[in-house]
Amino acid sequence: MEWLNYHHLRYFWTVAKEGSLRKASEKLRVSQPAISVQVHRLEESLGERLFQRKGRQLVLTRTGQFALGYADEIFSLGGELITGIRHHVQSGRHALRLAVGVEDSFPKLLSYQILQPALGMTPPVQLVCREGKAEDLLAQLGLHRLDAILADEPATGAVKSEVFSHLLGRSNVAFCAARRLARRLRAGFPRSLHQAPALLPTPNTTLRRSLDEWFHASGIQPRTVAEFEDGALMKIAASDGQGFIAVPAVTISECVNQFRLEKIGQADACSDEYYLITGERRVTHPVVRCITEHARSLVFS
Repeated sequence: MEWLNYHHLRYFWTVAKEGSLRKASEKLRVSQPAISVQVHRLEESLGERLFQRKGRQLVLTRTGQFALGYADEIFSLGGELITGIRHHVQSGRHALRLAVGVEDSFPKLLSYQILQPALGMTPPVQLVCREGKAEDLLAQLGLHRLDAILADEPATGAVKSEVFSHLLGRSNVAFCAARRLARRLRAGFPRSLHQAPALLPTPNTTLRRSLDEWFHASGIQPRTVAEFEDGALMKIAASDGQGFIAVPAVTISECVNQFRLEKIGQADACSDEYYLITGERRVTHPVVRCITEHARSLVFS
């Protein structure tokens, strides 16, 4: 089994971050030749060059850039380990850590509602949230860098057999808009949405696919003004009167209270599903089990 010398890796990481041997030498308080020797030994063990010279500067090679990404995570986790142990010693209690990936299309208010119990548990829980695309988060779950993922569809593709998708609940879809437009569209809903200005999620989201099916089945064709990946930006545009939006009914309070929107109506035949994806068929992590039960009994009740 091959072993990685983390001492060599620390020198490489510092040089890459500081941009030169001189600055790395000053930070580490080690001579430049000594640092250079350690970096060369790391390159020899990996069998690849990590830096190349361009004039007087050291520039990362493609392999060096790849290695730097891993080094960032390794030393970040090392820092979290030290912080976590210090907290554990000071508090005299074991602090649980929960790392959750949140798919970027997952409603942010809904994410918080689901995760909220983790912030009030005893002993305290250190919650780490990472946002990203489904494929990236699934890769991190496979490497055990995440304990669970919040997603708006079950896992698919090659990883489907390696992870487990637990349905948290469903939500009907509600439509809302700024006051003047909402009052106009409320009369005759849902037919009033036909040719009305619409601010829609991008086609790669499950909510958009569900909406398109419902629009088609209802014979409604709204006038698409804009499409958004960012739900918050979409709500801001709606509050400016640019068009109506469709949101999960469980998050309608955010639209009303934070964005000053008014509800137009609700489509019970149009819904969105929400999942917790884990690496285990039966959820055993105590915090994951807590937020799962909370979501099913309260958020989606």
